[in-house]
Amino acid sequence: MKRQPFKISRAFALVALSGYCLWVVFPMIWVAYSSLKPDRAIFTDTFALPSPRALHFENYRNAWQEAHFRDYFLNSVLVTGVSVGLIAALGAMAAYALARFYHPLGRVVFWLFIAGLMIPAQLAIVPLFFEMRDLGLLNTRLGLILVYTANGLPFAIFILAGFFRSLPRALYEAAVIDGCGEFAAFWKVLLPLARPGLVTVVIFEFIGVWKEYFYAYMLLGGDTAGSARTLPLGLANLSIVSLFRSDYGMLFAGLVLVTVPILVVYVFLQRHIVKGVAAGALKG
Repeated sequence: MKRQPFKISRAFALVALSGYCLWVVFPMIWVAYSSLKPDRAIFTDTFALPSPRALHFENYRNAWQEAHFRDYFLNSVLVTGVSVGLIAALGAMAAYALARFYHPLGRVVFWLFIAGLMIPAQLAIVPLFFEMRDLGLLNTRLGLILVYTANGLPFAIFILAGFFRSLPRALYEAAVIDGCGEFAAFWKVLLPLARPGLVTVVIFEFIGVWKEYFYAYMLLGGDTAGSARTLPLGLANLSIVSLFRSDYGMLFAGLVLVTVPILVVYVFLQRHIVKGVAAGALKG
């Protein structure tokens, strides 16, 4: 007998997805409106919305100024911007070379890059720490940028190599006939065609670097002045600023400041994420 495929009703799927959405979104909404409450109201009226007359915007001012979130925000913008730019540029060039030029060692090099996706950060942190120390890059933004760039290259090469392999070789040959050199053919002809994959890499790496905590904590732990700390480390610093008492209003305000840029990037560019990942999977 032919086995009938298992089907889920549309109503059941809608209810299940709505419940999951509520489960994920509600904590973020609760943190957002709790950041406008004083500490006492957070505990006495935990789930109640704050009164419009009692909005506590001082939490954001205290987080931005007293907790030095302004400096941490600028550090995060600098580290994330430079790291993502290097990952996109170096990853695109490496993926193009590995995908378009055939060499006996090309596949070996490609799989060595992919192996970087399988190494846990906790396993690599000890040799990485001593290497950064010997190079004098501990507690510096430059050292953190180099680590983030090296950590993000395997993913970028994995996504972009699939796009470059799918492009017809006739495009490259036509560009060469028209007088383009190797770099010009890559920059003017082939790279624009791999834009969906490039956008996907930029979005995922931005989200990953912006919220990354482990490498930042391990490599910037000796930065007592806080000149190189990023936003995730700034959240941990809130307890020190509040003299080791729990200032939950300011803590929630800090969480909102960290989360909003990620939400903005994801909401406005989510269609590029879905399109790029789907295309990269099919073309890889």
